[in-house]
Amino acid sequence: MKLDVCFSPELLPLYDLRGRVAVIVDVLRATSTIVTALAAGVTEVFPTATLEECAALGREQGCITAAERDGIAAAGFDLGNSPFGFLDGKLAVPGRALAISTTNGTMALHRSLTAEAIVCGSFLNLSAVVDFVVAQGRDVLVVCAGWKGSFCLEDSLFGGALAERLAPLGFDIASSDAALAALHLWQHAKPTWPEYLLQSAAVRRLNALEAHDDFTFCMHVDTHPEILPIWRTDRLVRG
Repeated sequence: MKLDVCFSPELLPLYDLRGRVAVIVDVLRATSTIVTALAAGVTEVFPTATLEECAALGREQGCITAAERDGIAAAGFDLGNSPFGFLDGKLAVPGRALAISTTNGTMALHRSLTAEAIVCGSFLNLSAVVDFVVAQGRDVLVVCAGWKGSFCLEDSLFGGALAERLAPLGFDIASSDAALAALHLWQHAKPTWPEYLLQSAAVRRLNALEAHDDFTFCMHVDTHPEILPIWRTDRLVRG
């Protein structure tokens, strides 16, 4: 079993996803928000590529709608792309479905649909991802959502953290320079990794939007080790 890391969805044409597990990761913030939503009682999540699809699911199926572009909550939707939207008690969440559209994360998922299995990963549910991919016994590709096609530190660090967990369990890390690079980056940053990420472009964007609390929340490891968003036909459900 091999682990590889795709640092941007723009690089996905270079990979054959057939037969692989794709781990979609958008630490700041889509996959962290999806994990939090399922933990808060959302029944299923429809990640949409466009704002129009997201709004339609709200109108036609009564979904909670969450949407963001360029880090800013899109007008006309129930929520933006913050995990706190599912924790502040302002919206009745349990038992409802969610439709969500984001700048990077939901797009990365839609570009990975040829994979054998698709799950969403974040630091919040790292152990759930590890348990799932070990049980699958397949090659794994971490798909970093990045930022508008560009490399980002936080998603790549997640790839390294996953590599560190999987290497002792028999996964081949050494066959991929990308996986090795992610692992080395994680090992370098790990002693003070939230502080390390303070210099990143994503955190600077969040700080400019006065959303630093989102960053702090998303840095917690295994807040929800039992939550695994897994793709089923056209939606994510709790696996």
